[in-house]
Amino acid sequence: MSASPDSGLSRPPQTTRRQRLAELRGPATPPRPLDARALAALAANPGCRRRALLDGAGVDKSALAAKLGSPAPFGQSQFAIVRGNSFEAKVKADGGRELLRLIGVEDPGTVSVPELSAAGPEGRVARTALALREATAAGTWTLLDHPLLALEVAGSPVYLEPDAVVVRPDGGWTVVEIKSFPMVDGAADASKVGAAARQAAVYVLALERVAAATEGARVAQSVLLVCPKDFSNLPTASVVDVRKQRSVTRRQLDRLTRIDEIAAALPEGVGFDVAERSAEELTAAVESVPHQYAPECLAACELAFHCRSRARQADAVETLGRSVRGELGGLTTVGAVLSAARGEEGDPADPAVAALRRARALREEALSGAGARACR
Repeated sequence: MSASPDSGLSRPPQTTRRQRLAELRGPATPPRPLDARALAALAANPGCRRRALLDGAGVDKSALAAKLGSPAPFGQSQFAIVRGNSFEAKVKADGGRELLRLIGVEDPGTVSVPELSAAGPEGRVARTALALREATAAGTWTLLDHPLLALEVAGSPVYLEPDAVVVRPDGGWTVVEIKSFPMVDGAADASKVGAAARQAAVYVLALERVAAATEGARVAQSVLLVCPKDFSNLPTASVVDVRKQRSVTRRQLDRLTRIDEIAAALPEGVGFDVAERSAEELTAAVESVPHQYAPECLAACELAFHCRSRARQADAVETLGRSVRGELGGLTTVGAVLSAARGEEGDPADPAVAALRRARALREEALSGAGARACR
């Protein structure tokens, strides 16, 4: 299957891409399936080609990181999983009474809760789509508990399971994301809310695929985030706008559909077969793919410890964070930054160099003043 003549794009057939990705992963290795968390993590660092390629090929990054000698303690703790499941069960107890109250429905008896079970993921996706169409046509409140959605990523379907989707009488579809971190005085930890928003944006994109074939349906660009109130177990909710996260995720998924372009730039013979290749071969393969490390990767990517180690060895300013890296302009190493601050290197007309020298002068002035006062 190729792009239409009017599209201006020329793509290899889908089978060719799959074969190429299978070669990179290892023909005998089944692809590691993506989920909403993985897609959300892609959106958190859209400039990293390394992660885009490895996730698109279905490489097990945890096994790869271990083979490289940089295993990452990545993933949720059992305590967090149990707490999350317990809180979600409370929110959905009694026919979802607490959840419906947060939505604004006082009488749960007026809300339809369709059965979504079916054989296999394809069956569940079809059953979810049917329930969404029927609910929209009926024009009544409907609560879909753990629907299953599908999104095509790099030519293969990815199955996504949001906590819930609410269909309103006016045909609006709203994603509900239930998290166990607290919302204190009406606000939650910004980094956790951001991660939840990126994950929910993936569900919004998948819902839009179904809504496009459903008359009268429209997917809300904001989601309902449900968390414990303060330090209790009482559910509270906040509406979170995910338009920005949706746009970033959409662009990143578009890059994944063109993953063959990234693969074509690799040197001949590069592969990521963890079972068959040596640590040295895998290290060379990983280093052949451009990456974009940031400290935030430590919470979102299994290869982050390896990338951090390499960034430190290169004395790269990326280890200081994205905001610092952005302020330093053409100064790419910590050594270059220090030399510029001391006046040994750098163009004085460069705003970054001028700011560094001014900061160093202010520091020396402050230290000399403190030393003079100490001598009195």
